[in-house]
Amino acid sequence: MDSAALYLTDRANDTAAGQVLSLVSGLIDTADWLYDHWYLLALAIAVCWGVGELVVRRLAARASAERMALELVSTRHFDPSLEEIFRRGVQLARASTAMPWWAPRRAKAVQIRLRADGSAPLRYRIEGPAGGERLLSITPFGPDVTVHRARPIVDESRTHTVRAEFILRGKLTSPLREVPLSPDPLQPLVDAVSDLRAELGDLAEIRLDIQRAPKWALRARRLQLMGAARRSERREAQRAARWLRQDASGIEDSLGWQLQQLLTDKPGSGSGRRLVMPPVPRRVEPAEALGKLAEDDHLVRVQLLVMCASNTEGRGQARLAQLQAAFDVFGGRSRWAMRGWRLGPWRIGADHWPTRHGFERRWNLGHCQPPRANWVRLEELTGLLKPPTVNCRLPVLAGDLPTFTFGESELLLQGIYRGPDGRERLVATYAEETLFEVGVGKAGGGKTERALAQAIGWGHAGGGLIFVDPHRDSWPRAIPFLAHDHLMPRIALVDLNGLGPNPRVSSWNPLGMHHGQAAHEVVEAITDAYASALAWDDATAPRALTILTAALTVLVAINEAACQAGRPEDQATIFHVRALITDAAFRKGALAAVAGRVDEETLAWWQSVFPTLPPDAFAVVLNPIARLAANPVTRAFLGQPVGVYNIRAAMDSRMIVWVCPGGNGPTDRLLTALLARDLLRAARSRRCTPEEKRVAFRPYFDELITLTGAAPETIASMFEDLRKYRCHIHGMTQLLSRLPTPVRLSLVQNASTLATTAGSKSAIAPITAEWGDNPSPDRVATMERFEHYVSLNVRGRRVGPIQLRGPRLDDVFAAQARPQQVPALERAALANAQALPLDQLTNQAAKQLGRVAAFLGAPSPAGAAAVRLSKEKEFG
Repeated sequence: MDSAALYLTDRANDTAAGQVLSLVSGLIDTADWLYDHWYLLALAIAVCWGVGELVVRRLAARASAERMALELVSTRHFDPSLEEIFRRGVQLARASTAMPWWAPRRAKAVQIRLRADGSAPLRYRIEGPAGGERLLSITPFGPDVTVHRARPIVDESRTHTVRAEFILRGKLTSPLREVPLSPDPLQPLVDAVSDLRAELGDLAEIRLDIQRAPKWALRARRLQLMGAARRSERREAQRAARWLRQDASGIEDSLGWQLQQLLTDKPGSGSGRRLVMPPVPRRVEPAEALGKLAEDDHLVRVQLLVMCASNTEGRGQARLAQLQAAFDVFGGRSRWAMRGWRLGPWRIGADHWPTRHGFERRWNLGHCQPPRANWVRLEELTGLLKPPTVNCRLPVLAGDLPTFTFGESELLLQGIYRGPDGRERLVATYAEETLFEVGVGKAGGGKTERALAQAIGWGHAGGGLIFVDPHRDSWPRAIPFLAHDHLMPRIALVDLNGLGPNPRVSSWNPLGMHHGQAAHEVVEAITDAYASALAWDDATAPRALTILTAALTVLVAINEAACQAGRPEDQATIFHVRALITDAAFRKGALAAVAGRVDEETLAWWQSVFPTLPPDAFAVVLNPIARLAANPVTRAFLGQPVGVYNIRAAMDSRMIVWVCPGGNGPTDRLLTALLARDLLRAARSRRCTPEEKRVAFRPYFDELITLTGAAPETIASMFEDLRKYRCHIHGMTQLLSRLPTPVRLSLVQNASTLATTAGSKSAIAPITAEWGDNPSPDRVATMERFEHYVSLNVRGRRVGPIQLRGPRLDDVFAAQARPQQVPALERAALANAQALPLDQLTNQAAKQLGRVAAFLGAPSPAGAAAVRLSKEKEFG
């Protein structure tokens, strides 16, 4: 029985051994066959890999088709903290996984696109899975960053394009340099694209893809790093032991050592050599060996792609070199470097085979296949996880601030901007957006020169304007550049300085009704002008206001009757207020003539209240009129029945009117107040004109301190109201603090353009305070002459403050200078204003009281048609 079992066992063992031998033999034969037919195995592997790659690419392309794009626009005060930026990075990493389960890993990424194409200094976009849109739309940056859905960008093909992929070089476990937030880490990139020229087709775009690190890849990388660290430590220990044995042998073989052993008394001290213990390899610490890869939290893989293009050869390569230098700022023991090989003067990289096709596929589809070394922590990407901040100095591109073109009616010249590349260009704002403008600076700083250049450019483009200059210096400075034949019919000069032995003066009747004004508006305008210039109000001078209003009401009614009677040359002037108050016969005839034209309350006041007033009650009303009459120029200007000056007609016919009041004394302030209030009345009278038919008109007020001293409330109302009527004010002053409070507040509140030249820090501080003291008063105070800091409105957003050089007329408009035609322009400007010799106008003003008295004594023709002066008698 036992022998039978033993026999069966031997037979089983022999069978198993035979099977093993057969299996081994089969494996050897198979290996031998595969060795002989290795190409079949390689082909099978290649086919499997190709089919797998094709399937993965198809799935990745399908997943990429569902991506979305967001554009982030930061305000000029955006100043995030490190914690806010880090939280944004966590959002981006989380959103990268918001893909369907079947999506390949290369499609699971979020892309940051930094793009400069001339439309903005640096556009900041986020592209990622559609499932992450809600997560990415709400940022931790608050209201300082606006997020909106972005449309796909379609680029036109450029002639020359260069591509590059950046990888991390250096010690793999070392982080990039910690770049501070001030200045903005994006500043080197912004500077690299600051000289981009859109007209040459320049384009620069940076794409940073962020992908959550796969666990298996991270474990494999850690094992590799730990193994490399242990091997390195063993090699170091072996090297140290070898050097230690060599040192010990050298010491024991030396003569000194041998003498020491012969002289010593210790037994056995000289026998044999000393035992040398080799150093033991120290323990490798994972935190030290793995560095930034030691922890799983907030570890991502990144892919950095760059493309630069241009229609001009060489500009794309130069731009790429600038961006490469910009990325060097982030470098430390680990740094960004271009991927590829360099062979002498040639570089083989993303622009060449075999990597170009893969680059374009990743670029077009948004796939992320980063190199093995591109492991970073979110803290290392701090500078790229947010839009530009308040600490970033952005250049002004042609897309941000348009270039001025002479004769273009849509543009308003602002100054000369010097770009980062040293190129200078004339910049402008859009006329429709430049509603009010304020220029501040010391005398001779260039603010008037800048306003003159702007006004001349606007006039050549067909725009209408009035330039009010109490000092008259602007007129001789401007006329060489306005002396063109096509402009002469549109230019009028109202000069009240009385220069020369018999100067020529234009005329204006503030009470005149021959232009078709509303009677109550004329009375209100003159009364308000008096009250503004003389500081009257209902509390301090109620009786004076009542007397003046009643007198003006009667005189305006007389003028209305004269015009309707076809006798506008018999109209009363402002000097007839004296006759109406002091001459009983004239007053009786006037009241009789207007009995049916004024209300009963006004007539009752003249009949019952006026006789009870004491004579000294009229002095406060008559004294200002007496001062106006004492000046022969103002007497001639205001004493004509049919005045030529008509600012409303000048607005509608695009006239260029130069008004020089003549000084800043009490009489001049009253005249200035009358002119300013009439301008306000004329602009407001446009309310009856459809908005689309209102012609843009630009008043320029030089020396606002002088003008607002006469009419503070009027000037303030202009800055508050006239925008509605397409009348846009430009004011210049040396000191903002010297302006009346209502004017100063209205100026700063409504200014579309705010500019300042150099000056004292106390004078500049109110302007720089509006800019958040950036630039500081110290910086502005040390600017050169004709330099300006200006904040502008372009396409609904604020640009600046930026530094501009004020345009010099001799440089900017050198081609338009016509000095030989200056005498012809002066004659034409006076002729358009129908300026007559002073003595002739004085004689006519002296006879006007008799003409009005004769008209009041003559019977009024019934049913006479209203009469208006022809356009030949008005410079408007």
